[in-house]
Amino acid sequence: MSKKKGFGKLLAGLAIGAGLGVLFAPKKGEETRRELKGKIDEMFQKIKQIDKEEVKAEFEIKLAQIQAELDDLDKEKVLNIAKEKAKQVQSSVEDLVAYAVEKGTPVLEKTANAVREKAIVLIKEVLKKLEDNK
Repeated sequence: MSKKKGFGKLLAGLAIGAGLGVLFAPKKGEETRRELKGKIDEMFQKIKQIDKEEVKAEFEIKLAQIQAELDDLDKEKVLNIAKEKAKQVQSSVEDLVAYAVEKGTPVLEKTANAVREKAIVLIKEVLKKLEDNK
């Protein structure tokens, strides 16, 4: 397969080089057009020799690889966003606990601590699920 890839690049390079060479050559317009037509005909002959099924299979492989990379990228983004949100939730819960302690109300402090513990458990569960699915 790598020979075909190299062949396609070689073919494209030859076509571009031939076209530019013909266009910039110091010849009459009629002669230049005739050479360009000859090069185009050559290129059509070479294109006809390309194995379409192999090109199709290679495109399918590359598209599948790109799709898998995008899926992984999405999972990584979700995990990073979840971790950032987890930090924000923890910070908010810590603020709540600090406020309850500051106000000196045992009932509020006890409730705030319970909220913090539940939030920590929930955050750990969510992050674990996301990491396991990664």
